Amino acid sequence: MKRLLTLILILSFFGCGLSFGQTAIEKNTVDGDGLLDFPSGTTKGIILPAIETLPSSPANGTFLYDKNDQRVKVYENGTWVNLTDEGDNSAVLPYNGTDSDRQSVIGATSTSVDGTLVLESSNKSLILPKIASPHTNVPSPYPGMMCYDTDAKALAVFDGEEWSYWK
Repeated sequence: MKRLLTLILILSFFGCGLSFGQTAIEKNTVDGDGLLDFPSGTTKGIILPAIETLPSSPANGTFLYDKNDQRVKVYENGTWVNLTDEGDNSAVLPYNGTDSDRQSVIGATSTSVDGTLVLESSNKSLILPKIASPHTNVPSPYPGMMCYDTDAKALAVFDGEEWSYWK
């Protein structure tokens, strides 16, 4: 959660100047094709928001970590799909800040989608951080972390207990 909040603060700082372009994360220049561009060889993934109440009308493609049943989920065609088995959320840090109801949009000037960080583009997508064998190379994964495992060639999601892989 702390990493996600840090990412959101960084993105908010750059604001409108980057709203139509790509954003480099933890590096100086963009050299990839995605809206967010992560450094190669990273051991850090994207940390999904850990929530207690599922959104009432989310957009398809919404990812989150459900603290109630301790699973990473994605919203597809009117239903929540589990991406992991039951995990362990004892490592999830409580958020003690003030909810500002703000959102960061990358790739467009605005969006109709309700989300903290929304990537909007007709010709670019989210390219996850690439990590070789995250189950062995990420020393302290956080519940709700996701990345692309370059060895397994699969989406890897951590539920607080174990990694699940999706091809």
